[in-house]
Amino acid sequence: MPDPLFDNDDEANTPLADEEREALIPSYITLRHELNEAEQVNIDAAQRWADSRRRDILDSAFLKKLHHRMFGDVWHWAGHYRTTPRNIGVEAHRIVTEVQQAIDDARYWIEHATYPPDEIAVRFSHRLVYIHPFPNGNGRFSRLVGDLLVCHLGQPPFTWGSLRLVNAGETRARYVQALQAADKHDLGPLLLFARS
Repeated sequence: MPDPLFDNDDEANTPLADEEREALIPSYITLRHELNEAEQVNIDAAQRWADSRRRDILDSAFLKKLHHRMFGDVWHWAGHYRTTPRNIGVEAHRIVTEVQQAIDDARYWIEHATYPPDEIAVRFSHRLVYIHPFPNGNGRFSRLVGDLLVCHLGQPPFTWGSLRLVNAGETRARYVQALQAADKHDLGPLLLFARS
C-alpha cells in the first residue's frame, strides 16, 4: 500500500540527482516515482517479514536489520547509520548512543507503565525520527517501528493520517507540524495524527 506521507504527485517525474543514483542498487531507476515504487515494494516485504515472527523491537540490531529489510533492495546504505551531518537529526557520532538511550527509555516506560501504549509507541517513534539515524527513510522507518511497538503492546497499528481524506501534501504537512510540536515537547498533535 502506498505511503500517504511520502507519495507526492508533484515530484513523480522529477529526475533523481546523480549523487542519489550512485547509491542505488537497481540501475533502471531514474525518476522519483520509480524510486518510490521500488522502495514501497521493499517496505511491503519488510512489513510482512516483521509481522511474520515475534521480534525484540527494542533492540538496536533489530532496528538496523528492519531498516535494511525496508530499503536493502534499493539502496547500498540500507541498515547502516549515517556518518555525515544533516540539517536535521543528531550529530552522526551521537547516533549509536542516542538510539540506545531511546531503547532504554522505552523499555523503562513499558516496565513501569509510565505512559499508555499509544504514547509509548509514539514517543519512541518520534525519538527515532528526531535522531535521524539513517541517510534516508527515517520517517517511514520510525512509523513502522511505532506500529510494531504499539501492536506488541496490544493495540492496533496506527493509521498515520490515512483516515482523513486529504491529499498527500496536506497529510505530510500535518505530520511535519506534529513532529515539530513533539520536538518542542508537545506530543499531543503527534498522538492525534497517529490515530487519524
